[in-house]
Amino acid sequence: MSSLPPVGRLRWTDVPTPLRTRLETALGSSVVDAVTPAGGFGHQLAAALTLASGRRAFVKAAPDDDPLTDANVHEATVLDVLPPGAPAPKLLGIHRAAGWTAVVIAHLDGPHPDLSPASGDGGQTWALLDKLTSSPAPTAYTAAVVGTPSGAAGLHGWDVLLANPPGDLGLVVRHRLHELAELEAAWPALAHGDRIVHGDLRADNMVRDHHLGVTFVDWAHATTGPACIDAASLAPQLILAGHTPADIARLLQDHPATANSPETTTAFLAALTGHWHRNARKPAPPRAPGLRAYQHRAAAAGLALLDYRLTGR
Repeated sequence: MSSLPPVGRLRWTDVPTPLRTRLETALGSSVVDAVTPAGGFGHQLAAALTLASGRRAFVKAAPDDDPLTDANVHEATVLDVLPPGAPAPKLLGIHRAAGWTAVVIAHLDGPHPDLSPASGDGGQTWALLDKLTSSPAPTAYTAAVVGTPSGAAGLHGWDVLLANPPGDLGLVVRHRLHELAELEAAWPALAHGDRIVHGDLRADNMVRDHHLGVTFVDWAHATTGPACIDAASLAPQLILAGHTPADIARLLQDHPATANSPETTTAFLAALTGHWHRNARKPAPPRAPGLRAYQHRAAAAGLALLDYRLTGR
């Protein structure tokens, strides 16, 4: 069995020596620095490596018996079959040794995008989503994800809260609880589609590369589904970044990924927000500090957007 730290991410020094040696051989130089970027809630190694040669690469690694290894390998498979021009980094290789697996990805040079109203990064991100979902997913991509269950399809939470309403539910939630549960219940029948879905789009899963512009990273949840999923997932993130619910509601009405499927978009938003409201009340996972606090913030933003979308005010 693998031995993992009680909290936080694995470090480069936690990786067994045989795998570190194999990676340095594959990269053509020794590693002189390893930096874990801020953001994310996984516990596997996820580090930007600096080599003695000056080259940089991004590596994800975990023991083979860790569930995140399957997710890392799935991401590698997806990166290898995304269509040309997709906003994703290049896969450099998969390496295995000493009961561990590492995925090596091209390093992106830049910060997370600024999704605030004053920035142009949000507009670029919406344009990328339009491009990514304007056509059905390529055959190679569909084949690569066909055996991967859609995490989005199983999102729910209002049903659980309706069955046993917690005492701390706000007035807006209490007033709409039955309606939210009904909207959520419609989502599974609408969750299927033929478009590329990133599946976990947030600012900390994007990088504004100095050469490529905004690029989506962490494709571990990639699948196929309706065009609206990533756009609707991003919408509460924009509210957290300072946009008003009214502005984002109008954006969803106009954006090609969501404008043609308003019922599907609303049902997905209900399911996603219910998922956040339910999970935010659970005990904090030991190796994902900050997750519950994020879910509380995201739940409030999602509910504000849903309330405006349903009432227009």
